[in-house]
Amino acid sequence: MRNKRILFTGGGSAGHVIVNLALIPVFQREGWEIDYIGSKNGIERDLIEQLDHVTYYPISTGKLRRYMSIENLKDPFKVIKGTLQAWRIIGKRKPSVIFSKGGFVSVPVVLASKMRGVSAVIHESDYTPGLANKLAIPFSNKVLATFPETMEYLPDNKAEYVGAVIREELFQGDKGKGLALCGFQNRKPVLLIMGGSGGSQKINETVRGSLDEILNQFQVIHICGSGKIDNTIQREGYIQFEYVNDELKDIFAATDFVLSRAGSNAIFEFLALHIPMLLIPLSIEASRGDQIINAKSFREKNYARVLEEEELTKEKLVKELDKLVQQAPVIIDKMRMYQSEKSRDRVVQIIKESTK
Repeated sequence: MRNKRILFTGGGSAGHVIVNLALIPVFQREGWEIDYIGSKNGIERDLIEQLDHVTYYPISTGKLRRYMSIENLKDPFKVIKGTLQAWRIIGKRKPSVIFSKGGFVSVPVVLASKMRGVSAVIHESDYTPGLANKLAIPFSNKVLATFPETMEYLPDNKAEYVGAVIREELFQGDKGKGLALCGFQNRKPVLLIMGGSGGSQKINETVRGSLDEILNQFQVIHICGSGKIDNTIQREGYIQFEYVNDELKDIFAATDFVLSRAGSNAIFEFLALHIPMLLIPLSIEASRGDQIINAKSFREKNYARVLEEEELTKEKLVKELDKLVQQAPVIIDKMRMYQSEKSRDRVVQIIKESTK
């Protein structure tokens, strides 16, 4: 395996990078050389360039907008430019296989891989495939699904259900370090609040308006998004972060309950770590509705409670958190039946088989 090279792609949001971050160390330990193609200014660049021995290549990329914009007319030309750039990079680096996590930066890469005759494996995290993966799937050799229900939306001849790929380090967190980082004591349960990689203004405002009631029951870790910390709030048992990276495993270890958006990668991490969750999915007005479907699937499996954003008020939030605490023993029992380690091993096996 010493001469093997793999090229990863995916970006636009943290969710399109997390699975790659889980897989890259596995291939590094086995001596593979690692390249990554991402966008010029996306979150993937910040995350991947922190890694040792991974070469990052930025390319031009389009973007899906759910509103009228002159930029929509420019996007096809950006995709063409990105495809030519990816074609040159693939020709220069000569990867044995390409692994794509999705996002619009991945479309030119998978298209270029087909032109170069390099096998591409796509991973779809959401219940239904996103537009970028829909565009890329015809040019791929294999497409992997996180939800078993997703198989209904994928071509039979190249699809396989594998489950969620979870980062190894998340299982290595230290609860004591997490509590110390936040200045907490081990006397009240810890509620972690996450609004996605960009944060959520509505969740942030509702939580802050409910702090008196919430702090009666919990200590609160609030990851509120870049530029969204409210420095006027200084309360015992309440701490705010814009974003957490290296210390996330320790914060997860200290967490007893989580209030979160319903991005697929995040909720499967909470599932693997057996953390009961209250999910507030992005509304249909702000998304294609994938988080609503993700959350519904988890609710039906008794992994989570769900509160729709349109119904989010201070009173409803407090009541739902109370119900989450009451339902937690049942949720945790259900969660213990899910095994994430097998999913990662199967994905690695499929990638290796695709190089043959």
